[in-house]
Amino acid sequence: MTTPDPTLPPEEPDPSAAPLPGWPEQPDAVRLQAEDFTKSQEDLYRRLRRDHGPVVPVLLDGQIPVWMVLGYRELVRVTTDPNVFARDSRRWHSWDKVPPDWELMTFVGYRPTMLFTEGAEHERRAEAIIDSMEIVDPFELRALCERVADGLIDTFAGRGHADLIADYACQIPLRVLNRMYGMNEAESTELQQITVDLVSGKGGPEAHQNMVDRMVSLMEHARATPDRKNISTVLVNHPAGLTDEEIINDLLGNVYAAHQPTTDLIGNALRLMLTDERFAVTMSGGRRSVGQAINEVLWEATPVPNWVGRWAAEDTMLAGRHIRKGDCLMLGLAAANADPDVRPDFRAGAAGNQAHMAFSHGTHGCPPVARELAEAIAMAAIEVLIDRLPDVTLTVAPEDLEWRSKLMMRGVSAIPVQFTPTSR
Repeated sequence: MTTPDPTLPPEEPDPSAAPLPGWPEQPDAVRLQAEDFTKSQEDLYRRLRRDHGPVVPVLLDGQIPVWMVLGYRELVRVTTDPNVFARDSRRWHSWDKVPPDWELMTFVGYRPTMLFTEGAEHERRAEAIIDSMEIVDPFELRALCERVADGLIDTFAGRGHADLIADYACQIPLRVLNRMYGMNEAESTELQQITVDLVSGKGGPEAHQNMVDRMVSLMEHARATPDRKNISTVLVNHPAGLTDEEIINDLLGNVYAAHQPTTDLIGNALRLMLTDERFAVTMSGGRRSVGQAINEVLWEATPVPNWVGRWAAEDTMLAGRHIRKGDCLMLGLAAANADPDVRPDFRAGAAGNQAHMAFSHGTHGCPPVARELAEAIAMAAIEVLIDRLPDVTLTVAPEDLEWRSKLMMRGVSAIPVQFTPTSR
């Protein structure tokens, strides 16, 4: 039994809560709407944990039934037992309830990418992906990040003001990744715009096909230039013997996985450093380090707060809940980070604790090399900005910064700043 939290108001009973369409055997299922994630997510997780425990039956928009895993220990169990909590979304018994235009279809609908593979097939595909990323030299990556960051800052340094999301953070990850893929500047710029259109929902099927076409061209170029060492050439020539379809889908998967989460990691860390006195108002002088800011963001403002991505391969029990074969589980990564049993106190000096769930965990979590690349890109982006614009400050009150909050992505919408104009 959970202990009531006196700091939270009691949850109002929902007279329409029973019976619940699509999940009549879970009368305590909680309806979660999109707007629930635009408010204080920490309060939401605390309320759910208080009233329902560490594993909660929820109904997402459209009455889609999933189990939301809030507890840190429960999340560790789910992510370290792929035989029971599997990754192939075709196992889901509730596909008949999912409309084809469901907003999460991009993340949940089965595609032949490494993300949905299991067992030996997953090991084969993951080995190729990891090997392709390990080809990236950390010193060359740092130099590339600095060049990209400097070039972007040059475009707005002279005017004395900027939006650090639109003008800076959202443009860095793909520019860097595309160069790691082996693209030139012109190809990278074109793919950048296509990806932005897709993420914003403006591109539609045409933008997706353009993206696929770019990956096909990249694969063909990699085969024609096997002596060049980059992510694309490693995948094309890997001993795993990837098919063309596998290569194209995994290249696309990397683009989607790298763009928005890394953008939000940069943006959320910049927000923290510009609004928290521990990092100093101007981000200069004896501030806490950029690395500390990034680690704190990964705990408290993780760019991927939730991930709908496990399906029970058999009947099982989890935190006293009966999970049926084919049930869908949503990994509450931010909720697990906020679990009072593990949450660090950063104001008390817990900056070195990196046991967060921001990159998930286990076999299907983000590979360590990919985490290192994302953090290196974010670190370089922020450090170059501080060096170039040491007196940068917000032009709005901290509380006026708006979160772009969705179920599976969370970042600051805009960071308007001002600074002393400088030359290139």
